[in-house]
Amino acid sequence: MSKIKVGVLRGGPSSEYEVSLATGANVLGALREKLADKYAVLDVLIDKKGEWHINGVAVKPEAAVKRFDVVFLALHGAYGEDGKVQRLLETYNTPFTGSGSLGSAIGMNKVLTKKAFKDNGIKTPVDRVIKSSLIKKDADKIAHDLFRTFLMPVVIKPVSAGSSVGVSIARDIKELVKGLKEAAKHDEEVLVEEYIKGIEATVGVIEGFRGETLYVLPAVEIVPKTEFFDFAAKYEGKSDEIVPGRFPLDIKVKLSELARKVHKAVGLRHYSRSDFIIHPKRGIYVLEVNTLPGLTNESLVPKSLRAVGSDTHELIDHLLGLALKK
Repeated sequence: MSKIKVGVLRGGPSSEYEVSLATGANVLGALREKLADKYAVLDVLIDKKGEWHINGVAVKPEAAVKRFDVVFLALHGAYGEDGKVQRLLETYNTPFTGSGSLGSAIGMNKVLTKKAFKDNGIKTPVDRVIKSSLIKKDADKIAHDLFRTFLMPVVIKPVSAGSSVGVSIARDIKELVKGLKEAAKHDEEVLVEEYIKGIEATVGVIEGFRGETLYVLPAVEIVPKTEFFDFAAKYEGKSDEIVPGRFPLDIKVKLSELARKVHKAVGLRHYSRSDFIIHPKRGIYVLEVNTLPGLTNESLVPKSLRAVGSDTHELIDHLLGLALKK
């Protein structure tokens, strides 16, 4: 029986290039070391200009996809998670892991994601959206307007970026100006949200895993050593991640229900990971959803998998199976 040819796409023209390389390296390692009897693997590096390379040689995407039976998407951020590469693969009718182009586009755009949450009765923080062009023109004026009309502190985020890139907390005018300018570097729009102080949690879901239509992994409790779960907390060991989280049973059940609901509301496929904040009096708020959760050594889905007696290579094999079924 011939092996299934898998192209692992990693890198990409986004601020999450290095994270994607690490996810891709783990996927390649699992395929080559533990699943080599089933899959033949090609490492597809997409550089920061968006050009595809196989074995160090530049190749057109339309030529590359002819060499695969299926693609494992190990990309993060722009191009990889916003629906662009998904749309390209759909055009060539190439099976791939993760959500389709529409679900990816919605999941990457925090404004569209929050609309999906609100439309489905999922509680999410109050927000305001500001054009980055206006911030670059007069950040001081926008900061003063926000300070007068929005309850402080606030969380400032680029609308379409992941891994907490460009995210900050602002409590006063000075921090507002700084945070707005930083977020505006990463996207055309900036999202300003009320800051909800509470316990952070994240929950992964996997379609068709262990006989369940939508299997929920154990909720992870995140205890950042910085003020919130920023890029350093995620990838530089500056947080404690407790799996399973130390939540009461009713909170665990509610988190599981919400993770399933988010996955369906945004129209996602195969797997996702939703981030929550649990306020002691106001309840659980969903912050955002990750359509291609990281699979690095520091990532949360692999830690959740180990907590239920699974591992990354079982997930990779399962996801490739889902993609090929389509």
